[in-house]
Amino acid sequence: MSAADQATAPPAAPAPPAPRLNQVLAERPPVRPRGASRLRALDGLRLMAALMVCMYHFTGKNGEVAASWDQSPGAMFPTLSQLSTYGSLGVQFFFVISGFVICMSSWGRSLGDFFRSRISRLYPAYWVAIVMVTGAAVLLPVVVHPVRPDELLVNLTMMQQPLGVPRVLGVCWTLWVELKFYVLFALFVIWKGVTYKRVVTFCILWTLASAFARVADNPLTDELVMRDHAPFFIGGLALYLIHRFGSDLLLWGIVGMSFLLGQRYSVTALWHPGAQGDFHRSPYVIQAIVFLAFAAVAVVALGWMSWANWRWLTVAGALTYPFYLIHEHLGWFFIRVLHRGLGLGSYATLALSVLSLLGLAYLMHRFVEKPFGPRLKRALPAVR
Repeated sequence: MSAADQATAPPAAPAPPAPRLNQVLAERPPVRPRGASRLRALDGLRLMAALMVCMYHFTGKNGEVAASWDQSPGAMFPTLSQLSTYGSLGVQFFFVISGFVICMSSWGRSLGDFFRSRISRLYPAYWVAIVMVTGAAVLLPVVVHPVRPDELLVNLTMMQQPLGVPRVLGVCWTLWVELKFYVLFALFVIWKGVTYKRVVTFCILWTLASAFARVADNPLTDELVMRDHAPFFIGGLALYLIHRFGSDLLLWGIVGMSFLLGQRYSVTALWHPGAQGDFHRSPYVIQAIVFLAFAAVAVVALGWMSWANWRWLTVAGALTYPFYLIHEHLGWFFIRVLHRGLGLGSYATLALSVLSLLGLAYLMHRFVEKPFGPRLKRALPAVR
């Protein structure tokens, strides 16, 4: 090109600016028509996690359950106990599923709708479980000691954990963790409306906050930020975004970071070097189970389990919450009565106890959750 041509040629178009962070997190329409449809495979995973925790409480630890069996479960179930001692990781499994489900169920809902849904879902079965376990404690106090009336009334609020009140239900500490997750997610995401950008921002900031909380090493910040449990909820949130919007490097990066932090917490919480009595955990098995928890929910998120669409999985999911509430203390009650009272064998007692608890969970779902949950939801004011 000559000098004259260059002088008359139009100026070259400027290079496009580098994408900013808010453009990276821009709102994206779903790449697949995936909303809050029922994921029955997820229901099956929820029941599997509950059964993991149940087997841990019945055959994978000592303490009160050993008193019910009248000897260490490690001696009664020498092979099974070595597997079920890892069942406590079912709680972390629950937290990953919870992050996924809460993100899915809150999409398009107002803050008032979200809290009405959570209250009507959690409290009816919880109150009945409190009454049932208290009744068992009165009938057979050698299994579970009843709490004082003032302590019982505080337990009805689900606030006994921060108030330092003895728990009626042994597993209710996890409900307190769940409640804090609901509040955090509601305040920072649902309040303004659930979007891709807000959920991703929340995941990133919560991950950083949990790391800073460990540096601060302050009981209050630990309680608020849940530094040890946060990675599992965050991983579940990101996996739902993958399910709804499709895969991208940012979301998988959040999932990967959550796994790396979560496995570290699980190993430090559950593995101790040296002699461990009847029950021994390997750090490598703990890491593998945490990986499988993330991987199982990821398989559902990617749609690879869409073929698992059996109706009984919905029933299994419905039984999970009431079963989880009552299984520990009522299970010890059943074990003591069946094994030591009626002389049933150990495996027969174990099987009958689990089946009986599943039957009670079905009755709670059928006659408590289904009729009273919707009534409570309608009775609560629709705050927007």
